Amino acid sequence: MINDIKKDAEARMSKAVEAMVNHFSKIRTGRAHPSILDGVMVNYYGSETPLSQVANINVEDARTLSVSPWERNLVPEIEKAIMKSNLGLNPSTNNGLIRLPLPMLTEETRKNFIKQARAEAENGRVSVRNVRRDVLGDVKALLKDKAIGEDDDRRAQDDIQKITDKYIAEVDKALAAKEVDLMAV
Repeated sequence: MINDIKKDAEARMSKAVEAMVNHFSKIRTGRAHPSILDGVMVNYYGSETPLSQVANINVEDARTLSVSPWERNLVPEIEKAIMKSNLGLNPSTNNGLIRLPLPMLTEETRKNFIKQARAEAENGRVSVRNVRRDVLGDVKALLKDKAIGEDDDRRAQDDIQKITDKYIAEVDKALAAKEVDLMAV
């Protein structure tokens, strides 16, 4: 029973860290990568569709993305969606190909992105701690129902705390890597 609870805790904490890393990928660094446009939704015949499902997104060079729509009539819709996405990108169209030059990051924007990354990391830590709280509640319920003894309860609490510490360390490691990535010129 306790092993199932610990496995559940590991799985849920892992998902919390994954979600945080996914949020990190949306914080843009100085380099161009297609995942910057993951959140962009395009009006495709009346329904909101992810940009990656209506166009090819390629990296031309370190500072430029190119978007080639599968249908030529989507070019204005894609441009409008990119402008509305608040990514700070200005598309330029040439012969049906949309180019997105990424502006250089200033010191101020880098610091703002680092603040954003730290906030995401804190949300990740909170998620991991919430999982710990829920799982410890499950263990307490087992103790209350007399399904486990006090020794098992103590051991389970220690194990769950070790799992929590491991995932908090993963969050901190991912944050440190993102900060280094953001400060690289």
